[in-house]
Amino acid sequence: MTEIRVRLTIDDPVPGVRYSLQQDDMPFEPVTAGEEPISFDVPITLHDDGRMTGPFVRREGKARRFVYIRIGTAAGDHATTLNRRAKIDVHDIPPALLDPARAGAVLEVGLPGRGKDGTPACATVRPIRGWRPVG
Repeated sequence: MTEIRVRLTIDDPVPGVRYSLQQDDMPFEPVTAGEEPISFDVPITLHDDGRMTGPFVRREGKARRFVYIRIGTAAGDHATTLNRRAKIDVHDIPPALLDPARAGAVLEVGLPGRGKDGTPACATVRPIRGWRPVG
């Protein structure tokens, strides 16, 4: 069992909107977006059998593991009508990248910040830049 780090980078967040990770069922370290990308570093426990667990990891069924990014009211901003979560899959990180992660590399993925209507992307959000080791 090893702790790895993944970095979820929202390339084009909606300025003025609050984003946060979800830990348990609460917002964790919310940040209000400006014009620049925002990133969240997430610790994940990688088990020898490939399972991923930790305080930020959610599960669906036997294999699916994901991390939520909370948006708007869900991230603690009660002055907005936006109340969303973005689901970021981590179970599909390419196995070849797990060895660099075990050795200390951070695995980063680039995410879209906006849906087709220009509001914050939500539901299952697909990467616009695939997983890659950094640092």
